[in-house]
Amino acid sequence: MVSSRSDFAALVRAWRDRLPPDDAGFTVTGSRRAPGLRREELAQLAGLSVDYVLRLEQGRARHPSAQVVGALARALQLSRAERDRLYRSAGLLPPRDGTVSTHVPPGVQRLAARLSTVPIGVFAADWSLVWWNATWSALHGDPAALPADERNLARALFGDGAGHAAMRPVRSERGQEAFEASIVADLKDAVSRYPGDTGLGRLVRELHDTSGAFARHWDTGTADARHASERKTVRHPEVGDILLDCDVLVVPGVDLRVVTYTAAAGSGDAGKLDLLRVTRGRTATLLP
Repeated sequence: MVSSRSDFAALVRAWRDRLPPDDAGFTVTGSRRAPGLRREELAQLAGLSVDYVLRLEQGRARHPSAQVVGALARALQLSRAERDRLYRSAGLLPPRDGTVSTHVPPGVQRLAARLSTVPIGVFAADWSLVWWNATWSALHGDPAALPADERNLARALFGDGAGHAAMRPVRSERGQEAFEASIVADLKDAVSRYPGDTGLGRLVRELHDTSGAFARHWDTGTADARHASERKTVRHPEVGDILLDCDVLVVPGVDLRVVTYTAAAGSGDAGKLDLLRVTRGRTATLLP
């Protein structure tokens, strides 16, 4: 039985109130009237406007999309059972088993949030970006500015939409061919494990039909094009080139990839990364 929309609003408010801000990566300064997240903090985490979150919590926005509910579930660090309850309270079916999951367990989010000095992005099996911290946004640009479908690394690499246009130049130590081949190999593997996922199938067909590079890797590549720790140079519009170590960490049991960028302590690249973290990707003179 589907719960009422008022249940959805009450759940969002209750779960926002229970989430400590430091678990979500926010530094608490001064006194707060409530122990949980502020509405604007939830909006920032979910990539939504504060006004829309307010309308959801007041029951005035009565038909949130599955993408919005999923973003709120991740931002609120819900368990799988709680996530499913939130979907049902919005009148939606929870994600089916056997499809690519975008659920990020609370423990993974807490760990990533507390490593706030490191750019961290969490990707699903289809290389959709499902969670990121502020330092990731400072380095790569704010993913919240993109439509949800464009927050996908494969689409950014091989497509011609907003994700591709927003992608900052990154030079891989192993070369662009090896990097592209590893992403396509991952998608091949995902298709074999999630054959019933219509979104994944649509993504692969779209890129195969529109990108010669993707089609070539898909038709001739092998499943052995695995990721390895490597050095990458990110060209940032404010601080220039930053040479960083890029690591892809697999979370067992939940089919997620945690991508991190780090620099050796005391290096010039570490200094640039610190500057981006403090200024949120804009030099101090450019801040409003």
